[in-house]
Amino acid sequence: MPGTLLPYRGVLPKIGPRVFIAPTATVIGDTEIGEQTNIWFGCTVRGDVHEIRIGARVNLQDGSVVHVTGGRFGTYIGDDVTIGHMALIHACTLEAGCFIGMKACVMDGAVVESGAMVAGGALVTPGKRVPAGELWAGNPAKKMRDLSEAERAGLTDTVGRYVSLAADYLEAGIGIAG
Repeated sequence: MPGTLLPYRGVLPKIGPRVFIAPTATVIGDTEIGEQTNIWFGCTVRGDVHEIRIGARVNLQDGSVVHVTGGRFGTYIGDDVTIGHMALIHACTLEAGCFIGMKACVMDGAVVESGAMVAGGALVTPGKRVPAGELWAGNPAKKMRDLSEAERAGLTDTVGRYVSLAADYLEAGIGIAG
């Protein structure tokens, strides 16, 4: 059973090779998804009133929402980004190799730089910039500390595991394969 790909105003999402979209995920409109990205159960990626661009090997975990702000901000997600369960990614930029924790919310115009981490449950308010190498947490989110070398090295460890898991699902005939 495939996930749902829906056009909006005649624009259908563009899905790269070896992308996994879970059966209960929905991808809408002006959305482009890079190769080996995986969109898990219950996710919504809604590129209706602006564009969404998702890089390669991104894992968007169960229950997460990616949306935009009409006429103002699209959403841009770089390669090798991990987005935890039930996160809200709204009209912002997540640079390559960053990590967004479970139930985090990143809002309009915010930027999470490459190699930065947003803790689970954090609220990154509009227009904030989370610098590379920092851990931000809280509501509203603020810098907690610099990441250790081990934490920096481990930011993308999850990426390979999710690419492999998604391949297993595709081999079993579950989900959409781009």
